[in-house]
Amino acid sequence: MAETDWDSKTVIGFKAKAPKVTKNASDLNGARRAGAVVATDKKVTGGVNKAHQGTDHQRIAKLDRENEVAPPPKVAPSVGKAIQTARMQKELSQKDVAQKINEKPSVLQDYEAGRAIPNPQILGKLERVLGVKLRGSNIGEPLGGPKK
Repeated sequence: MAETDWDSKTVIGFKAKAPKVTKNASDLNGARRAGAVVATDKKVTGGVNKAHQGTDHQRIAKLDRENEVAPPPKVAPSVGKAIQTARMQKELSQKDVAQKINEKPSVLQDYEAGRAIPNPQILGKLERVLGVKLRGSNIGEPLGGPKK
C-alpha cells in the first residue's frame, strides 16, 4: 500500500477542449491576440456541388441517356389525311366535326396535323361521325365494308 500516491487526483468527466471553428475574421483575430494556436485550412472544393464533380457527372449523364423513356407515339400521318379527306367530302369544318364529337377544335387540328397522341375513344367518335376507318390496317376505307 505504500505505492499509492495520495497527492495525485483523477478528474472524472473532464473534456479536453475541442478545436473551435470560426467563420468570421473578428473571432480569428481575437484568438491570435489571446495567443491561441491558430490553424487555417482553405477549402479545396468550396462552392462546388459534390454530386457533379469530375467523371461522376459524365457517368450519370450516360446512365440517363441509356434509360431514356421513348416519347409516346403520335397519330400516323395517314390517319390525319383520312380525317381531313372524309371531312372535306362531307363538307364539314373542323369546328363542326369537333362539336359533333364533343371535343375542342384544337384536338381535331392536332389529329389532322399528326401531333396528337392517339386516343381510342376520340378515334371511335371520329369514325362514327365521318364514316371512315381510322384504326387498324385499312385506314381511310368506309365503315361497314361491302353491303350484301
